[in-house]
Amino acid sequence: MEMVIDFPGGARVDAHFGPYTVSTDQPPIGGGEGSAPSPFEVFLSSIGTCAGIYVLGFCKQRGLSSEGIRIVQRVHTDPQSRMIGKVDLEIQVPGDFPEKYRDSLVRSAELCAVKKHIERPPQFDVFTKEVAAA
Repeated sequence: MEMVIDFPGGARVDAHFGPYTVSTDQPPIGGGEGSAPSPFEVFLSSIGTCAGIYVLGFCKQRGLSSEGIRIVQRVHTDPQSRMIGKVDLEIQVPGDFPEKYRDSLVRSAELCAVKKHIERPPQFDVFTKEVAAA
């Protein structure tokens, strides 16, 4: 997969891939306008939404309603390193959600590809390449 990242103005940075554009911005305190989530917020949201895809798929495969289910994600930052030390994903289910499926629901969320890639991070190669002017 290839993404093209460009800079539409101010502190905005957009990622284009396929037919999609993911727009980001910095909050005003960071020099932006706050017109979109920051890149880091987009990254964090990918964790919970990915887990959500697996929870939704689990429910659909079993004919269970996903109504009333939601995931609350909490990020805990290590005060010394200022890096994320822990991420909690609390799957909230309505009272009538079958008890026998609750542990399996958790296991389905743990299959999230974003989570797996964070647990086994890829190698990064960052470099420059000169291109001819258009």
